[in-house]
Amino acid sequence: MKLIRSLLFVPGNKESMIDKGANAGADAIILDLEDSVPHAEKEAARALVASRIPGLVAEGKRVWVRINRTAHIYDLDDILAVVQPGVEGLVISKPWGPEDVHTASCMIAEAEARANIEIGTVKLIPLLETARSMQLCYEIAQHPRVAGIVGATAKNADMARALGFVWTAQGRESDYLKSRVVMAARAAGKQPIGGIWQQIKDLEGLAAASKVDRQLGMAGELALHPMQVETINRTYTPDADEVAYYQGMIDALDAAMAQGRASVMYDGEHIDIAHAKTARDIIALAGSFE
Repeated sequence: MKLIRSLLFVPGNKESMIDKGANAGADAIILDLEDSVPHAEKEAARALVASRIPGLVAEGKRVWVRINRTAHIYDLDDILAVVQPGVEGLVISKPWGPEDVHTASCMIAEAEARANIEIGTVKLIPLLETARSMQLCYEIAQHPRVAGIVGATAKNADMARALGFVWTAQGRESDYLKSRVVMAARAAGKQPIGGIWQQIKDLEGLAAASKVDRQLGMAGELALHPMQVETINRTYTPDADEVAYYQGMIDALDAAMAQGRASVMYDGEHIDIAHAKTARDIIALAGSFE
């Protein structure tokens, strides 16, 4: 799956917000049937989202849907309604552990079969919002249907409550759990996803928090509002200065290799073949978003 820098939540019960979110420039949108939809509007939101999916897919939008969780399983009516051709995947909240991911995957497989979609096409992104899911994040990430895992550390939200940490803008209290998500996802070959910055109008704070997440190894993050998208995309895209720096690193090592050496001093640092591999990966990442 191509990396996603920004995943924008869009309330599934508001058609005008779906239109706005679809054109906000996010790499992917998450049509939300869960927390952003009042209980009385759940069925109407499901119908609206199901009706909008074909048009969004036809426009080339990367569409994900966050489904509801019932008392015992994920909402089968949600799954049957939104598993349609072109839907990239489903987002599931509060998995207790890998067994919940397996159950959700089986339910999706049934929906794929009914919709004549190849089994395994629709991917999963679990939101790790329970202490047990954080402890078992690698086991969750290993599931073949999982495309990425989310370590969201929003102020006063589910993860803060589950782990009992006190949120700060600096985020030191959540560095460990974010690093667990990064390590688990990378070990499983999946995307580590960060966020969420709830202070919508504080774009400087968002930029600082996103920068830290990227430094920790996150590949993208959740967005709550269209105005956050540009900042997030910019943070997770290597800029022209980075690309120039890493291209210079490659050039310097190539010149050294031509003289029979596999290492060289570059910008005051000792570099070798391993550093050039990293440089090529970063340049390729920048090119993938052009």
